[in-house]
Amino acid sequence: MKIRYYMIVLLVLCTHVLYAQVKFTSSSSRSQVGTGETFEVTFSLNGNGSSFTAPDFNGFQVVSGPNVSSSYSSINGRTSVSNSYSFYLTTIKEGTYTIDPASIVVDGRRLLTSPITVKVNKGQIPQQNKPRQAPDLNVAPSELAKSIFIKAVVDKSSAYQGEQVTLSFRLYTRVGIVDSRLDKLPDLNGFWSEDIKNQAPQAQWRTEMYKGVKYNVADVKKTILCAEHSGNITINPFEMTFIVRLQAPSTGGDLIDQFFGSAYKDVTYNVKSTPVVVHVKPLPEAGKPSSFTGAVGKFNITAGVDKSVLKSNESLNYNVKISGAGNIKLLKELNAEFPPDVEKYDPKITDTLMQDANGLNGSRIYSYLLIPRHQGDFTIAPLEFSYFNPATARYVTLSTKPILVKVSKGIAESNVTAFSSADKQDVKLLDKDIRYIKTDHTDLSDGSRYYGTFWYFLLLTVGPLLCIAGFIYRNWNRKNNSDPVLMKSKKAGKMAARHLATAETQLKANRKNEFYDAVFKGLYGYLSDKFNISIADLNKETIVSALRSRSVSEELITQLIDTLDICEMARYAPVTHLSEQEVLDKAKNIINNIEHEI
Repeated sequence: MKIRYYMIVLLVLCTHVLYAQVKFTSSSSRSQVGTGETFEVTFSLNGNGSSFTAPDFNGFQVVSGPNVSSSYSSINGRTSVSNSYSFYLTTIKEGTYTIDPASIVVDGRRLLTSPITVKVNKGQIPQQNKPRQAPDLNVAPSELAKSIFIKAVVDKSSAYQGEQVTLSFRLYTRVGIVDSRLDKLPDLNGFWSEDIKNQAPQAQWRTEMYKGVKYNVADVKKTILCAEHSGNITINPFEMTFIVRLQAPSTGGDLIDQFFGSAYKDVTYNVKSTPVVVHVKPLPEAGKPSSFTGAVGKFNITAGVDKSVLKSNESLNYNVKISGAGNIKLLKELNAEFPPDVEKYDPKITDTLMQDANGLNGSRIYSYLLIPRHQGDFTIAPLEFSYFNPATARYVTLSTKPILVKVSKGIAESNVTAFSSADKQDVKLLDKDIRYIKTDHTDLSDGSRYYGTFWYFLLLTVGPLLCIAGFIYRNWNRKNNSDPVLMKSKKAGKMAARHLATAETQLKANRKNEFYDAVFKGLYGYLSDKFNISIADLNKETIVSALRSRSVSEELITQLIDTLDICEMARYAPVTHLSEQEVLDKAKNIINNIEHEI
């Protein structure tokens, strides 16, 4: 029984340890910046979360963000996920600022980061990349919808499932922007997504013609999308709030006002992009090879080993590199096959990737640790890798070359070399890791000495008896606690004892007025609870009547009334014929005697 208890406690502790491994941290690229300089703030989570809430960034201006990125890795069968949310900030005012914590929800719990302190020193304000076209200040507020808006632009409106699509939220404006705030990011349900980090945090403005009108244009956010299923998938709106500067209307016939122009005013305006639909085509079934696992794009594959000559029970690394452009982060494990007398461990995955306007490109390396157990020559069979090329709408199958490995006789002991990132060999004996099966005779008890004994039947009987006893006690407890008046009467003595304990404390502190007040409240509260009489209706007549109806002796009633009179008199004049300790003892005795006589 104790073993089970310890196991439960151990499982609970392990659960807390697993929760403790999830960390939500914050970092800043710089702790000190000059006025007008730009720096990056990143919030990182080593797991999956939802409902990310960024701080207000008071004292800073957000020039880019949130830039969301995710990474996945699988080492020896254990998959790890990390997510980061980065912002580029700038300021033009000196001082020391504190960036409040960000929050995120993980498994129903809300995690917070630590605050970040940034000191802003006086520096040279760099020239900003301002819009090329001068803003039009003479725009009526009713015409803002045509003067500032956001468009969701995709590089292709029709794509295959898994094909990369670049989504840009493009800001068009003809008015001056004083400030901006991000309100809502689209959910992008149905897509795997990763934001393209802007290497130049400040907006890169350019001039474009749209419907015959010249606008200042900047991409405020770019994201790489890969559709997870076929069909028409809608991209929800991207929402921002801008403060734009407009010319205030003329106030009248003032000649100076008409000549020089009127003053300016700042207007808050909410902008929401129009939803965009992406038509996702399913991958064709015709010609789909058996080695296809979902890779879409254009890739190359190479394979090799770090050594082709070794001794038995020594290790070698078999590396498979897949490079190219496409949904490389969504690649699944390879179906690598090795000879039966070669021990194989789950691969270590290393990604070297880049995100740009053309999508995701780079390489992924699968590193397998192999340990041949016997001498001889063995061949690592060619590995097939298939992908779908959306440019040609065809499947492509690539294959690596076979690799010959020569193994000579090694040490007689069976050693296992553990893989490490530094390529060091940590040796562990097999018979200390997994015990061999015993083949000799082992004396095991069949349990017949316990079955059918007195203790066996006693333990079988104790359980039902305890359940019946618990059921009876529960009903008895409910019945006794169902009457609130009766419960209040039963607890009257305990409530009075609290007041009298307070009175004793006041007596030790030599606060006489507070002492008599506590004794009076204790007696009155006891009588109110005991006889179910409200404090407002409680007086000497109702007290005497209630006590006599319950056959309390006249002597005890007289002592109670005298004690109440003493407490009332002590409020206005000192009591000389009885000490405070005698009054306290008398009140305790009265309550005890009433409890005995009722």
